[in-house]
Amino acid sequence: MELNYNRDLLKSVLTILRENDETCHQMLADNIVIFNSKYHVPKSEVVIQTDPKYQELSRADFLIQTEDQEIIEKFERIKACIISNRAKI
Repeated sequence: MELNYNRDLLKSVLTILRENDETCHQMLADNIVIFNSKYHVPKSEVVIQTDPKYQELSRADFLIQTEDQEIIEKFERIKACIISNRAKI
């Protein structure tokens, strides 16, 4: 069922391409043959590490360039946490 759908989809895409692209006007697909095989090549899974671990530690020497007091307080708490964590190591 799925193979028939894919075959028909490929045929329609080729027909649309032939109608809309002048360089493909001679391309004509009357019959599309699909071979169903029991042999399957497994895809290799690539592990992407999204949580990088850095060896260097922050120094908490960044500038807070805002006028908003709430944001300043949050960044000051972040600085205090960084300094606290550095003292533990």
